[in-house]
Amino acid sequence: MRISGLVTAGASAMLLSCSSTPVAEAPSPKAQKDLAEALAGHVQGPPMRCIRNYRSNIMEVIDDDTILFRDGRTIYLQKPRNSCFGIANHSRTLVTRQFGTTDLCDGDINRLVDLSAGFQGGACVFGPFVPYTKPKS
Repeated sequence: MRISGLVTAGASAMLLSCSSTPVAEAPSPKAQKDLAEALAGHVQGPPMRCIRNYRSNIMEVIDDDTILFRDGRTIYLQKPRNSCFGIANHSRTLVTRQFGTTDLCDGDINRLVDLSAGFQGGACVFGPFVPYTKPKS
C-alpha cells in the first residue's frame, strides 16, 4: 500500500513536470520602452480576429512575445499565445502560411525557421490583433 502511494505521487510529479503551459515572463525594460515608443500617439482599437496579409509586409519584432505589423497610420499589436522563441535575437525567423486566405488570423500556427541551420525550429500561434491608429492631424 505504501509503495503504490509513492508510485502515484511519482507519476503525478512527472506529469506536472511535463506541462506545456508556458510561464509568462514580464517584458524586459528595453522591450517595454520600444513598445511604448512604437505606439506613442496611437489610439487603441478593439481586437481583431484577422488582418490582411499585405499588412504584414512591415513587421517589427519587439521581443519573442510581441510583434508589430505596420500599415500606414495603423500598427497591429500581435501577442502570440505562446512565445515565438528566438525571433528577438534573430536566430529564428517567422514564416507565415495561409491556406485559402490572404489573411493572418488569431489561431494561425506559424513556423519558426532556425536561420543558422535552415530547418524548422518550432512554432508559435497568433492571438488577436490589436490595432493602434494614429489620429489624423
